[in-house]
Amino acid sequence: QVQVVESGGGEVQAGGSLTLSCTASSRTKNVYSFGWFRQAPGQEREFIGAISRDGSNLDYEDSVKGRFTISRDNAARNTVHLQMNNLQADDTAVYYCAAKPATWATSTFRSYDYWGQGTQVTVSS
Repeated sequence: QVQVVESGGGEVQAGGSLTLSCTASSRTKNVYSFGWFRQAPGQEREFIGAISRDGSNLDYEDSVKGRFTISRDNAARNTVHLQMNNLQADDTAVYYCAAKPATWATSTFRSYDYWGQGTQVTVSS
């Protein structure tokens, strides 16, 4: 059983910043690769970015490149962070973290084994 938990959501004004965190917990010694997705009301789930198991491989959706940064926690090997800068109103969504016990992460949400419950990010203009 793997539990994925996101934290750090909230409301911020346009132009502001937020950092989301995600931790995958299990009784195994697996180290996971992670993906971040978001879903706005009435829209499909959208890929934001992903990080490989060792943190050397990163991928971002075009609309967030240069604004969002994914990193692995130095102290907790199955914790990742999503730093979001210059947030805009269309970044408002529920943000989901997903994990899989693989070297590489992908943009395909069906490839992930474990999902968090999501955390709301609201950007007010």
